[in-house]
Amino acid sequence: MTVLITGGNGQLGTELKKILDEQNISYISTDSKVMDITKEEIVKKIITEINPTVIYHCAAYTAVDKAEDEGKTINQLINVDGSRNVAKAAEVVGATLVYISTDYVFDGTNLNEYQVEDTPNPKNEYGRAKYEGELVVKKYASKHYIIRTSWVYGEFGGNFVFTMQKLAETHSKLTVVNDQFGRPTWTRNLAEFMIYIVAQKAEYGTYQFSNDNSCSWYEFAKEILKESNVQIEPVDSSAFPQKAIRPKHSIMDLSKTKKLGYAIPTWEEALAAFLQSIEK
Repeated sequence: MTVLITGGNGQLGTELKKILDEQNISYISTDSKVMDITKEEIVKKIITEINPTVIYHCAAYTAVDKAEDEGKTINQLINVDGSRNVAKAAEVVGATLVYISTDYVFDGTNLNEYQVEDTPNPKNEYGRAKYEGELVVKKYASKHYIIRTSWVYGEFGGNFVFTMQKLAETHSKLTVVNDQFGRPTWTRNLAEFMIYIVAQKAEYGTYQFSNDNSCSWYEFAKEILKESNVQIEPVDSSAFPQKAIRPKHSIMDLSKTKKLGYAIPTWEEALAAFLQSIEK
């Protein structure tokens, strides 16, 4: 099996490489300097030469607020055009494509859990582009897994956990929004599932993966800093105006993923394991 990773130096790509190393699975990792996914001919040439069995498509533009204006063009180029180029090339060589999507494809108005088959209705440019990315993957890559995830954090990049820890170093009191609900996701568990779904030869299609249970950002922050003396106060989203609309309630149903047999830790268990791992 020949494994190719796009976005190999990003938060998820780096985590994926770490786990593949642990499992003694060899891979070829690319970034924008090695393979600019916005250039169709370059992508086709490199992927044809490598002839991968599986492509883990981790490359993405994730600056959610910038995507509303100054980053709108690059958001489109990377998340839609780039994904189209990778999907087309994957089909040429017969590779299985694993595409990472987001809970932001939903509008956040469903007070229950979003099912895999629910109709997306993104409310920001990032969510729109990631959903269009889903569509081009479905259109051009017959062997694909689309994995929607949410509230991602991990060892190898900026994220909410590190932000809270950094703020706690210089503040005795923090305010965190308590009217946005979702499921946190540790990159290690997500990367493990990406490898697992390919190894299991699961039915191609769309899946949703995050850690189990749900919370607000406020509850997430309280758990992150429960060993500190920082006071955390809940506020509504109006206290932190942002360019991009965030879904208020983007809890995704995980039942299809659970049927594959992967044991999903709760977000509390995953966070505890993560915090312990970075302390070491």
